[in-house]
This record gives sequence, structure tokens and C-alpha cells, in this order.
Amino acid sequence: MRTFDLSPLFRTSVGFDHVNRLLESAQSFNSASSYPPYDIEAWDENTYCITMAVAGFSDDDIEVTVENNVLQISGHIAEPKDEKCRYLHRGIASRAFEHRFQLADHILVIGAKLENGLLHLELAREIPEELKPRHITINTEKAQKTITADKAA
Repeated sequence: MRTFDLSPLFRTSVGFDHVNRLLESAQSFNSASSYPPYDIEAWDENTYCITMAVAGFSDDDIEVTVENNVLQISGHIAEPKDEKCRYLHRGIASRAFEHRFQLADHILVIGAKLENGLLHLELAREIPEELKPRHITINTEKAQKTITADKAA
């Protein structure tokens, strides 16, 4: 296992300490699991889509939650109690699963759709108005004297 020392980065940056926590938590997520398979697409700079192959699962079998910038998708199919057949080969997986995705700040899950055995999750980056860049005017002594004179009048 490799370890990274991020302390040189923290000398010249402010507020990026969460990057260290993100790297540490990446090890705790079960990235080795490949079931069910999924794609992550970037439609443009601020819109993304996660598509997950969930054949055999209905919308009642799947749960999607977001908490603390972690998107969690889990699925569980209840085993039928009275099976009328016995399987000679069972190639369609219907085992329970759980996937977690770490979301960046201001990434919101806009919607979810189950279609033809594929679960589509649409995500978008929505930066609040107060966090967007804004123009700051620079006051000069002349401008401040004018403002002071207007207040006195």
C-alpha cells in the first residue's frame, strides 16, 4: 500500500484538508466489487450520469440515498418462498449489492430512472449564488469623499 504525504500542499492552500480525508476514506469504500457493473458519464462541465446494470431488480428493490456527500445505491431482491422450479444454471445474478460514490461539493442527485434493466442517476453541480465569483469594486479616497459629502447633505 502506498502512502502519500500531503503536508507540502497544505502549506500553500487553505481549506483543502478534506482532500486528505477523501483519500483516506477511499480505502474504506469497497472498490473491488464490480457487481453490478456501472458507467459514469460526464455530459458537460456540470452534468453527470451514473448508469448501473440492475437486471432483475425493480424500483422497490433499489434504494438510493445521499448523506454527507456520499451517494449510496443498494439493492436487495427478496427470495421467493415457493419456487416452482429448480435452477439447472443460474447466470442472472440477483444478489444484494451496495455501491458508494463520494460526491464533490455542490453535486446534487437530480433524478433517478429505471429503464430496461438500467438504473440512470442524473447528477448536476449547482453552485450557490453566494459562492460564485463576483466583482469587487475598489474604493478610492476621491470616491469615499464623495460618499461622505452625500451623506452630510
